Amino acid sequence: MVDAVGEVAALLDARRSEFGLPNTIDPRSGGSGSDTVLDVFERAVQGYGDLPAFTCLGCSLTYRELGERAAAFAAWLQQQNNLQPGDRIAIQLPNILQYPVAVFGALKAGLIVVNTNPLYTTREMEHQFNDAGAKAVVVLANMADKVEAVLPVTGVETVIVTEMADLHPGFKRVLLNFAVKYVKKMVPAYSLPQAHSFREVLQQGAGLNCEPHRPDGDDVAVLQYTGGTTGVAKGAMLTHRNLVANMQQVTPLMELANVDEGDIFIAPLPLYHIYAFMLHGMAGMAWGGHSVLIPNPRDLPAFVKELGKWPFTVMVGLNTLFVALMNNEQFKALNFSSLKLTLSGGMALSESVAKEWQAMTGCCISEGYGLTETSPVVTFNPPGHEQLGSIGLALPATYLKTVNEEGQICGIDEPGELCVSGPQVMKGYWQRPEATAETIVDGWLLTGDVAVIQPDGFVRIVDRKKDMILVSGFNVYPNELENTINAHPGVLESAAVGVPDDHSGEVVKMFVIKKDPALTEQQLQDYCHENLAGYKRPKYIEFRDELPKSNVGKILRRELREN
Repeated sequence: MVDAVGEVAALLDARRSEFGLPNTIDPRSGGSGSDTVLDVFERAVQGYGDLPAFTCLGCSLTYRELGERAAAFAAWLQQQNNLQPGDRIAIQLPNILQYPVAVFGALKAGLIVVNTNPLYTTREMEHQFNDAGAKAVVVLANMADKVEAVLPVTGVETVIVTEMADLHPGFKRVLLNFAVKYVKKMVPAYSLPQAHSFREVLQQGAGLNCEPHRPDGDDVAVLQYTGGTTGVAKGAMLTHRNLVANMQQVTPLMELANVDEGDIFIAPLPLYHIYAFMLHGMAGMAWGGHSVLIPNPRDLPAFVKELGKWPFTVMVGLNTLFVALMNNEQFKALNFSSLKLTLSGGMALSESVAKEWQAMTGCCISEGYGLTETSPVVTFNPPGHEQLGSIGLALPATYLKTVNEEGQICGIDEPGELCVSGPQVMKGYWQRPEATAETIVDGWLLTGDVAVIQPDGFVRIVDRKKDMILVSGFNVYPNELENTINAHPGVLESAAVGVPDDHSGEVVKMFVIKKDPALTEQQLQDYCHENLAGYKRPKYIEFRDELPKSNVGKILRRELREN
């Protein structure tokens, strides 16, 4: 066992060295000179003060302005008697300027950030707020009606509501907010008389003294929720040191692509997702990057129009997004001469998409692999040395092994469950020691993915051990879907599987046994619309008289996928 693990470790060290990548990092005193997210943020504010940090809908915040607004937000939070360091604050925002202000302000106040999907239904919000024990929430007005609905059944006491353009200057702010609310009618009616306006919070906080909290590197910075085979969403405890370590691990790869201070990062993926959080909120910021936030990448004409305004150098995306862009005529006409680096993660990158992207833009896609539990990046294709069909090399200070179903360590080029060891591995699951013990064994995180570590050190994913469904980069867990759908009075039993889809990689298909013979597919779809976020809703529903089961009664999802 030791020999097999040592053999792989020696191989990884040798291959990283060949590409000029380090084999070690020190989150306490490495490239950032710090071990907390706040140190990284403050160094960026001081070092890149006049450079733009984030831009959204035509408005930019420099690093200095971001620092000032984050300090004002932190000062206001510190004056709330019900909030103390270590308390959790849910931030439920799309890609708008208020997101980085709220996140870094909350961290300066000593709070733990709970990244929350704005697309969540009230059922999903209620679970996450209660599981995290959130005492405060920052929400876009467009979703405030849902907060109103769940507030009585959660412990949330402080509510901060913001409108889309709240950080824009005068007339433009009024115009954009009016258009969103009254022209596009994107803000459902809500009543939250106890809520605070984000703008008022910043105005009041600007006149208060902020005393930045000084966390320890092992303190939790972010609770990043992910599902599991039980179907219960769990909060991965990502510490300051986890996040700083992963930032340091990614940095040498950016150096290979000649990413430089002031480079423009396009940010279409949601910042509440750990992939975008790391690249734009950590690595890009430490580099002095300028992130252009795209609030709604599904609006392709607006997205491509925004791209046309910038000599962008870094594009962050995933397979489905690349496909959509390349099918847009206006995108094809853009100038890609500044593009240095295209990053892909979240779902498998198809070979045909990678080749077409390179032919169209002149930039090869560097595919990586990661998990919420690993902050998130584990492996990456070194820019300039990409290998199609591979998820790349293990990052610096990251070690891998594969284990077969009997628990034996596999050798090189032998498939087995991929296990990860490194400083980016989470502290554990929030208030779930049993789940933590099942996932992290003897210091190794079990990924649930079956992989092969090739003789050249590159890694390929060959199968998925878990029944997880991957829809456009989002994890969808069958048990959660089944538990939700089985609660419908007309359903006796159900099973969820993923089926291939050209657009999103996979989509959900539900197999359902009726309790009520009169139940229709439309009735069930309407129920799913009320109780599941859009990407979790089944695209296909098939009614059956029975489901295949093992001799102990377990539903055999593999048989359903294969038939």
